[in-house]
Amino acid sequence: MRLLTTHPGIDVHPFVHRLISNSLLVIRELPVRLTERPRIEALIQRLRPQYFEPGLIRLGPRHDGGYLVPDDLEGIAACFSPGVDRISGFELDCAGLGMEVHLADNSVEHPAESHERFHFTRKHLGVTTDDVTMTLDDWVQASHPGDDDLLLQIDIEGAEFEVFLGASDALMRRFKIIVAEFHSLDQLWNEPFFNLASRAFEKILQTHHCLHIHPNNYRPVASRGGLEIPEVAEFTFLRKDRFTPSRQVGSFPHPLDSDNAAHLPPLPLPPIWYAPPTITPSLTPPGNPLP
Repeated sequence: MRLLTTHPGIDVHPFVHRLISNSLLVIRELPVRLTERPRIEALIQRLRPQYFEPGLIRLGPRHDGGYLVPDDLEGIAACFSPGVDRISGFELDCAGLGMEVHLADNSVEHPAESHERFHFTRKHLGVTTDDVTMTLDDWVQASHPGDDDLLLQIDIEGAEFEVFLGASDALMRRFKIIVAEFHSLDQLWNEPFFNLASRAFEKILQTHHCLHIHPNNYRPVASRGGLEIPEVAEFTFLRKDRFTPSRQVGSFPHPLDSDNAAHLPPLPLPPIWYAPPTITPSLTPPGNPLP
């Protein structure tokens, strides 16, 4: 039987792994007020992906490090990609399309790969600017001032919520495309966390439509009362001026989706996160809208 590894050099039997995970979930839930279920369902409904007629393309490799983006890249001058990993396939593809690529991370000395269009800043993103952190606004202003369209690809292990909340409205409108990995989404049941996360999502939804959601299969789906929430998921957004939504996406996964971890079982997006194709008869005659 295959053993699971939770720390380098430590192998854990699957039963023990499940026991530990379940215990941690209980501990994480105890000291907080639970979010009312209708609030979570309303947020999920707001995030349901909208169909984009030109379609989606994949930048970066299969599995981890690749993302689906709308086929609407023309005119994007630069990609901002905080959170440097051991692979930079997405960023290399952006550079190959002529974008300047700005990377940032205080935990590494340099990106794993190099390119003449790569520009690296050894700082984390945060809500203040000092010797080790910087705000998203300060980073963009120092690296690519002006009003050019930009692409943001952000994977910063949970700090994404505060970074989005701290971003100015003017900067958010410069990002034509946003690809963001959101962490600890199972904690939407935790009311203080929900208040933080929902405000961050609403901030994005003021200027962008959600086009795609891809659960990261490194982490499971958490289920409570039949409501399934992936712990970690990648979201793709497109600025609202680029199209007018006409319908929601009716099926997942997308043909170009690829599991983050090839050695782990696939993790499909739970149906509550998208609109299955259904025909709903009208309950009101034409010309007589509901009040």
